[in-house]
Formats: sequence, structure tokens, C-alpha cells
Amino acid sequence: MKYEMLQFEIQDNVAWITLNRPKAFNAINLQAVKELCDVANRCGSDKSVRAAVITGAGDKAFCAGGDVADFAANSERIEILVKEMTGALHVAISRFAWMNAPLIGAYNGVVAGGGLGLALACDLAIAAEHAKFTSAYTHIGYTPDGSSTYFLSRLLGRRRAMELFLTNRTLSAQEALDWGLVNRVVPAAELMAEAKKLALQLAQGPTRAHGGIKKLLNLAPTETLESQMERETRFIAESGSSADGLEGARAFVEKRKPKFVGQ
Repeated sequence: MKYEMLQFEIQDNVAWITLNRPKAFNAINLQAVKELCDVANRCGSDKSVRAAVITGAGDKAFCAGGDVADFAANSERIEILVKEMTGALHVAISRFAWMNAPLIGAYNGVVAGGGLGLALACDLAIAAEHAKFTSAYTHIGYTPDGSSTYFLSRLLGRRRAMELFLTNRTLSAQEALDWGLVNRVVPAAELMAEAKKLALQLAQGPTRAHGGIKKLLNLAPTETLESQMERETRFIAESGSSADGLEGARAFVEKRKPKFVGQ
């Protein structure tokens, strides 16, 4: 697929995804989510991808959510349009959530609406100091989508999630850090360098083990203690017998740094 709404490249086992509609605050339309879905499928299927970074073009927004102007222009078929958009967006988020490679969010400005959902679905998150986080859905009379009700309640608890959704409170980058929405806040000029440093570190790690951790944490909220521990047993046995697991044990015994290959 030829991408028009985003940029995509793979370097040093890191997939770089850039939402590329800066004049529209990187808002997503139907074409954008179709392209994002294609990229998510590629990242999940390409074994050379051992980490991924998603960000937005420019310095004003990561993603302002759905293209509201496009919604207004298609009012006669809005229900169909929204179903088509959320269908592609939700598949993309699901692919990112279950792929082995960790997904790093690098938030370079406004994070709102569907952009908040996409941000919440990232495994690790770095925000520029000027980034802002808000739900924004009820500003236009909409309910949330893009995984935000799933991840936000798990990250913050029901009360704070309800507050953000009902009041559209805007969080600063520091507040997002304090609340646990992001892992780190850095000056804007350092954002991509920090994201690259983290991505390269992860890309040299045991990718299958990373994927196992993602799966275990995604499943944990709906499992019992015993069923989750059974999953842990299966996952650690599989990772221990993998190429990277065997290499890790040898390296430990030999007192050297392991050389993981992602298998």
C-alpha cells in the first residue's frame, strides 16, 4: 500500500510510524486508519521489526483524534463512516497490542479523542513537555472509541477515567506523568532522540519475551490468580526454550552480555 496519511520506515529493527497530517493536527480520517491498519499488520508479521515508535508530524500534535470536519461533511452517512473508521482503527490497535515488538508512543503535542486511544494502546510512552492530553469526545456529543475505555480505566481506575471522559479535563504532560499515562516527560527537542534510544535498546532484546509480557499484562485483568499463574508457567517455559532464552542462560553462566536475535 502507498501511504499518503502517514510515513513508515524500518531502520535497525525499529519501525518508525509518523502520522502525517500536521495542518490538521494529525487528525485521522478513513484513509489514515486504513493505512495505519496496514502498517500494524506489517509490524506484526515482519520478524525484522523488534520495536516500533509512533509519533505525529510537526510540533503541535501527536493526533487530535477523528477528523471532525470530515464527519460534518458526511453527516448523511456518518454512522457508516464511523463504523468503517473504528473498524480499521480497532484492528490496528489490536494488532499493535498483540505483536511481539513493543510499541513506543512519542507524544509531540496534543493527544485527543481517538489519538488518546491510540496513545493509551502504546506499551511505553514518552511525552514532550508541551504535550496535552484530553478525551474531547463529549465536546462534540460523541462517546469514546479507539480502545480508550479499555486502557484508560485500567491505567487510572474508574473514577479518574470517568472524570476525563465526562469533563474533558486537559492534562499537562507533567500531570499525565503523575497520573501514570506516560513513562517519561522530556524537552521537545529531545523527544525523538529519547524515543530512538529506548527503541534501539528494546530492538536488541528478547523480542519473543517482550511479546509474552505484553500478552500476559493484556490478559491479567480478566484472569483469576490461578489461571494467570498457569499462563505464566506456559509462557516462561516457552521463552526458556526459545533461542533467546537459551542464549540468555548461556550468557549468564559465561558472565557475558547475551546476543539476542528476537527468536
